[in-house]
Amino acid sequence: MKVCLLGPIWGDVCGVPYEFNPERRAERIDLAHPARAFSDDTVLTLAVAKAILERRPYGEAIFELARRYPDAGFGGMFRRLWVERREPRPYGSFGNGAAMRVAPVGWAFNTMDDVLREAAASAACSHDHPDGIASAQGTALAVFLARKGQDKEEIRRALEARFGWELGGGLKEARAQAAEDGFDETWRSVPLALRVFLSTETFEECLVQAIALGCDADTQACIACAVAEAFYGPDEALAPRVLAFLPPPLANILRSFWERFGV
Repeated sequence: MKVCLLGPIWGDVCGVPYEFNPERRAERIDLAHPARAFSDDTVLTLAVAKAILERRPYGEAIFELARRYPDAGFGGMFRRLWVERREPRPYGSFGNGAAMRVAPVGWAFNTMDDVLREAAASAACSHDHPDGIASAQGTALAVFLARKGQDKEEIRRALEARFGWELGGGLKEARAQAAEDGFDETWRSVPLALRVFLSTETFEECLVQAIALGCDADTQACIACAVAEAFYGPDEALAPRVLAFLPPPLANILRSFWERFGV
């Protein structure tokens, strides 16, 4: 079976129980928590995938799925403008919402220039602040470099050089910053998620430690696990578990993306 995009969706599903009930002790994270569910992270990741598959504007596909799943947990201005008022337009956001949905770009495009261009386009329909765009570009670039076989040091150097992020240090430093920042939905949380990927050794360790940052757990896990999946290789065994959480329209988008871009 060809698969991909399991990482960000599984990160979202497993992180949801801890989004507003943070648990910073990694050993207490339950990856079989009964409150697991998909959220807006999954909906919008699959909206970006749908836009790519159908060669449609990103904003159009994002608006379509946001309207179809209005109770998926959309936050802030996106919920008010795109979901409640149905006025899909950019609103200067520098949040992490553009980064959480961008993983399909890292799988679908095959040059760095294309990945950066498409990541920016996928962000700008809502998150048009330079930091919002950069967070999407950085996440997509990390996915792209990971699936192309770059090692972690090469990925770190590329991201630091292009975006000026500090991605050194280990989990201890990342956890300390997360505790200081608290519940952070801004672009600042994106380098933290990437640091978790860079500082862990397996997909599952990355998942647990991203959740255990204790800040916006589902989105942190979605971002970190998107890169981890590309780096370690998609796990076909996750496919039935992921699909079990998705309603048929979302599952069909995921399967179509697998057929085109899965490995």
